[in-house]
Amino acid sequence: MNMIVGKSKQEDQQMKNNAEIVFETKDLNLWYGNTHALKNINLPIYEKKVTAIIGPSGCGKSTYLKTLNRMVELVQGVKTSGEITYRNENILNRSFKVEELRTNVGMVFQKPNPFPKSIYENIAYGPKIHGIKNKKILDQIVEKSLRGAYIWDEVKDRLKENAYGLSGGQQQRLCIARCLAIEPDVILMDEPTSALDPKSTLKVEELIQELKKDYSIVIVTHNMQQAARISDHTAFMLNGELVEFSDTDTLFSTPMDRRTEDYITGRFS
Repeated sequence: MNMIVGKSKQEDQQMKNNAEIVFETKDLNLWYGNTHALKNINLPIYEKKVTAIIGPSGCGKSTYLKTLNRMVELVQGVKTSGEITYRNENILNRSFKVEELRTNVGMVFQKPNPFPKSIYENIAYGPKIHGIKNKKILDQIVEKSLRGAYIWDEVKDRLKENAYGLSGGQQQRLCIARCLAIEPDVILMDEPTSALDPKSTLKVEELIQELKKDYSIVIVTHNMQQAARISDHTAFMLNGELVEFSDTDTLFSTPMDRRTEDYITGRFS
């Protein structure tokens, strides 16, 4: 079943937001072996907006997120059909360079995953891979990225220390800073606060609100209150289908599909 948002509403919404579409998914299907995990997904991702994807466990949220940087292809037996365009180029074409895609589309995972290196080296790693060797330039990138993730003041005197010495919340903001260091266009976040305490969660949410001034953000979250707080648009997925997509206020206040209403009111989870 297709989602309950017509093309005209999408166009109206786009005009309302005066925002370009960065990613557009068209009739996307995905199979893990014989399991049909994503079914005819049609979804726009707008520039410099936060798009939240909500739905119960196993509904396809994280699978969809990982199609946007083609990390899903690392799973054996994955097959796809349809299109995902990034800046009007179909990223599912074999000619599209996945390395270029992952430079433009950064990812932050559910659990903080700093490298077993110093705080400095965690941030400098990506730029070094991209050929930057000049120490002065690397120093500037490290500071700018840590400032961008609102963690510079907490770690500026500890840059040579192992990143594992940071708290969980600090590690997650470090991972966001590591993502910023390669200057992505889009940031994907897969339940980035689910392993964090409330105080750290709040800091990451505040950070997301700042980052959207410069980046397009897609966040998978099991926390509907979080989606309502921080996102501009929300997509509700169920059993591999995109049930409904709208601006966040509309989806939470006047959902058009009964299944969306049942989910956000807690009738099922």
